[in-house]
Amino acid sequence: MCGISGIFGLESLTEVSTIIQKMNDAMAHRGPDADGVFSDEHVALGHRRLSIIDLSDAGNQPFHSTNEEAVLVLNGEIYNYIELKKELADYPFKTESDTEVLMAAYLKWGISMLQKLNGMFALAIWDRRSNELFLARDRMGIKPLYISRQKQQILFSSEIRSLLASNLVPRKLDDKGLIDYLRYGTVHAPRTLVADVEMILPGHYVHIADNQVDVHNYWSIPTHLDSSAQYADRDMAKARIKELLKNSISLRMRADVPFGAFLSGGIDSSAIVGLMSEVSPHQVKTFSVTFDEEEFNEGPWAQMIADKFKTDHTDIRLKIEDFLDQVPAALNAMDHPSADGPNTYVVSKVTKAAGVTMALSGLGGDELFAGYDIFKRMHNLQGKKWLTSFPKGLRVLAGKLVKAIRPGVPSEKLVEVLGLDYLDFEYVYPLSRQILLDKQVSKLVASKKLPENSVFRLLSDSIAHGNLGFNLPLLSKVSQAEISTYMQNVLLRDSDQMSMAHALEVRVPFLDHKLVEYVTGIGDTIKYPHTQKQLLVEALGDLLPDEVVNRPKMGFTFPWEDWMKNELRELCEEQITKLASRKQFNKSGIMALWNQFLKSQVSWSRVWHLVVLNHWMDRNGIE
Repeated sequence: MCGISGIFGLESLTEVSTIIQKMNDAMAHRGPDADGVFSDEHVALGHRRLSIIDLSDAGNQPFHSTNEEAVLVLNGEIYNYIELKKELADYPFKTESDTEVLMAAYLKWGISMLQKLNGMFALAIWDRRSNELFLARDRMGIKPLYISRQKQQILFSSEIRSLLASNLVPRKLDDKGLIDYLRYGTVHAPRTLVADVEMILPGHYVHIADNQVDVHNYWSIPTHLDSSAQYADRDMAKARIKELLKNSISLRMRADVPFGAFLSGGIDSSAIVGLMSEVSPHQVKTFSVTFDEEEFNEGPWAQMIADKFKTDHTDIRLKIEDFLDQVPAALNAMDHPSADGPNTYVVSKVTKAAGVTMALSGLGGDELFAGYDIFKRMHNLQGKKWLTSFPKGLRVLAGKLVKAIRPGVPSEKLVEVLGLDYLDFEYVYPLSRQILLDKQVSKLVASKKLPENSVFRLLSDSIAHGNLGFNLPLLSKVSQAEISTYMQNVLLRDSDQMSMAHALEVRVPFLDHKLVEYVTGIGDTIKYPHTQKQLLVEALGDLLPDEVVNRPKMGFTFPWEDWMKNELRELCEEQITKLASRKQFNKSGIMALWNQFLKSQVSWSRVWHLVVLNHWMDRNGIE
């Protein structure tokens, strides 16, 4: 795990080494072990290294091929590098690193080598033979890669603040990205909150030569489904899922540094730990963050799993105040603002402090195995399209009656759903994770007209191209929607920026592309979760105790509302007041929302992402 940066088009630049060094320095937290720069007359490349595989200096980057024909910078890990190395026996290897294997793979197979990689990565390869630059991102979007096309240069980096540090990218807010953020507490790729800065999409690579920039999609879920899944019966599916997950975990345990696993005591993290204990010849290290306050404490379940699998368990005990104290530091660590994130910041900090450089996480289990309520809601809604036969006014009135009886966000969204002209997937799903509805957003901004909803556009485009069409079962449609929106643009982005703030690498076995390709192809009759993540649990057999399988689902539901009205009130009011004075916003609308929160008329989550937004804009000088 590292940080990469670069500039293509150096002809009009002076002091290139100084610029690329500033880009490197802006993300020094990502790679404290080494700092490297390369430049020629066309390209400058930068790298910050966090050593995980082959800790010697021979693995430092930018990495040159033995014949100096190509230069590479890599952020991430190629898990199947040992297997690939056997296919590349004619290359004169000098290191034990996955980076050199990647270089050899490119020299033999060209950019098509992406199809052979199993890993999480963002990479740049400068081919000096043809003066071509390739940028690529892993299939699932685990590692970030941002790009900015300026008049005479193309810049790229693992972090936005690294791009800004070059002083070649204007610090200007993206207006459409702003509306997306107000709606969802994030900005969906490829757009970001900074004008002229985009995120390269997962499963894509960019080819740059002369003044030509071409973007290619080398992988997507629907185009790479495992066809055997649709013909499998339940027993076959369970056996294959366990085999694939076990293989994924085995690959992700390759490291030359101390590593362990996050253990919350839920199904996903417990499954990871249980299978780690089956494939590892050594005692597995596990880490749990627990609390004195009973309503937040998952410690008993985590300890149950640790005892069952005889792990070397570290119970990191925190008080709620310890978490509260870390909020300002978590805000400072955000490369791109997020309505979520401080939780991951704290867990990563204490895990790194415990002596671990790499940890496995259960992230992705909910998305693959229908672990969220949205899966059942969308499934149930498919049988109720007859509702559109009633006049819209009557439907809205019925929704308002429900809202009057049961006030709250779910009822507000029900009114919105019943007011839709269509109850098709692409119209209903975008409401599922919307923080502020459009009528609320309109009151906060100065612009009169809101741009099209980015999630609706993403789903509509996917359906138009057959990517979310009838070739996927409904639950798999929801999986792909969750993966391409919430997971990639919130969970994975937060996991990366908050763990890398402490130079901690997080690996996610549930997002192995072979497992994703298989599970997504399974039909709804087998996958439907009559009990929590039923198919995954059954695939694991008796691996997990019933107490863990049947425990209530918990998460970090800390007393944010209390904090924002008390301990964090000064911080929040300062940020809200500053935000209200910015030209993009309607001051009266922002302050009205804040006052509604203080009167407990809206929840804290409808306000917190505004606090985060202004803090980020201030810290990064975004106009």
